[in-house]
Amino acid sequence: MFRDRDDAGRRLAEAVAERVTGQALVLAIPRGGVVVAVPVAAAIEAPLDVVVPRKLRAPFNPELAIGAVAPGVQVVDGRLVRMLGVDDRYLRDEVARAEAEIARRSASYRGDRPPPEFAGRTVVVVDDGVATGATAVAALRWARAAGAERVVFAAPVGPPDAVTRLGAECDEVLLLETPRGFGAVGEWYRRFGQVSDDQVRSALGT
Repeated sequence: MFRDRDDAGRRLAEAVAERVTGQALVLAIPRGGVVVAVPVAAAIEAPLDVVVPRKLRAPFNPELAIGAVAPGVQVVDGRLVRMLGVDDRYLRDEVARAEAEIARRSASYRGDRPPPEFAGRTVVVVDDGVATGATAVAALRWARAAGAERVVFAAPVGPPDAVTRLGAECDEVLLLETPRGFGAVGEWYRRFGQVSDDQVRSALGT
């Protein structure tokens, strides 16, 4: 159990600092992942930026992810799509919605700052937790495609099978807690309030 995202970030920073050396870049998944990523970036003396994946929502159940999108990357859970009977038109519309939201948020968070350098760097993708892992997978594939030399995923908490699933997408997975009976990320925080866009921009200095 973590007190809040600041506490989780400090504890995660210690673990990341033991595993990541040399030139690195920290990419946070907004919004909550940015708060967790601030002490991580400070601990390894790396610049902090964002990657903005968005989940693809299931019909009639927007909380259920049938996949995720990051810039130039699509991750679709084919088994779930078939099971729910999701048609191609719905999927195309949902991808378009997610991509538009990614563009809006990226512009809002990053402003005019130039894109970060990936070549020759270890890229650490940070979130405040993992549930289905769909957005994390999209973010990791995006970091790899952008030219990262090594890709690490780091979060305070996630289900045990997340290590295997995310491990297939990156070089290393760092999860502080992998509790059995994992339900939702927020259950492992005493305080898990909403993070505002202003807080994200403040953390990034934009």
